Amino acid sequence: MAGTTVNETTVAEVMAELAALEDPRIREVNEKHGDDHGVNLGKLRAVAKRLKTQQELACRLWETGDSSARLLALLICRPKAFGRDELDAMMRQAHRPKVHDWLVNYVVKKSPHAEELRLVWFADPDPVVASAGWALTTARVAKRPEGLDLAGLLDIVEAEMKDAPDRLQWAMNECLSTIGIEHAGLRARAVEIGERLEVLKDYPTSPGCTSPFAPVWIAEMVRRRGA
Repeated sequence: MAGTTVNETTVAEVMAELAALEDPRIREVNEKHGDDHGVNLGKLRAVAKRLKTQQELACRLWETGDSSARLLALLICRPKAFGRDELDAMMRQAHRPKVHDWLVNYVVKKSPHAEELRLVWFADPDPVVASAGWALTTARVAKRPEGLDLAGLLDIVEAEMKDAPDRLQWAMNECLSTIGIEHAGLRARAVEIGERLEVLKDYPTSPGCTSPFAPVWIAEMVRRRGA
């Protein structure tokens, strides 16, 4: 790989900087959501801005297994430089929600392998991996729905979302809502499925924020667009 060779000292220096940024209060809050890092994300982004894009360093930071280091790696990597198998392996290592989310949104969505991985992950027996497949599918529902069986997706949601594990259930609910928001012809069915399954109906929502409950989410987004 072209560029400056990253040595152990460089990785160690970055890890020491991340350790110095560790805040026990932030870690305590994050742990309630299943994450295990204690670095303020604004400060983490500042580190990434200073380091700029460094693919080799990103790979080495990912290999540490430390969540803060992995989040930083996802900010300084070159998404298109990863091979399909590399991304698949990374997804299967991304057990923490924030790492998983950033890997999907900051890296995989920008990869030329995104569609192939979407198809592989969508029906994966690991619900965390499957949730990534659903997230990529939701992106296609919104931006490139051509070739997708939207009615078939609603069939799967209707049959499986109610009893799906949390991470997968959330991803399926987002897909359901996106179909309802973006595709007027399927909106009534999407709302009906949401109303009947009642997934996330009682999810605590802060003032000024939209509930993730599909019927409410769909109605609010459609209202904002005047659709």
